[in-house]
Amino acid sequence: QVQLVESGGGLVQPGGSLTLSCAATGSGFSIRVMAWYRQAPGKERDLVAIITSHGTTSYADSRKGRFAISRDNAKNTVYLQMNSLKPEDTAVYYCNAATGSGQNYWGQGTQVTVSS
Repeated sequence: QVQLVESGGGLVQPGGSLTLSCAATGSGFSIRVMAWYRQAPGKERDLVAIITSHGTTSYADSRKGRFAISRDNAKNTVYLQMNSLKPEDTAVYYCNAATGSGQNYWGQGTQVTVSS
């Protein structure tokens, strides 16, 4: 069983930056892919960025250039650096992990609010 614990959300002014972290805990697992999703009020959850165990990354087009995903395999932790934040980035951000055995896990979510 894998548990994902997110941190780093909060209130930030437009143009500001935040870094989200997500640590995977448990035993007997190997995480293949980690990703960040977000869900704005009244909208579906959608992909922000994804990173493989080899460090290959992919971003939703609207976030490319402003967001950066990274991971520390030794710590089973994934990060999301968010820059030049806009009010439309306001959402609950969720961490996702997929193991080598095909199991999929979600974190509890962390709120990011971009407002002046």
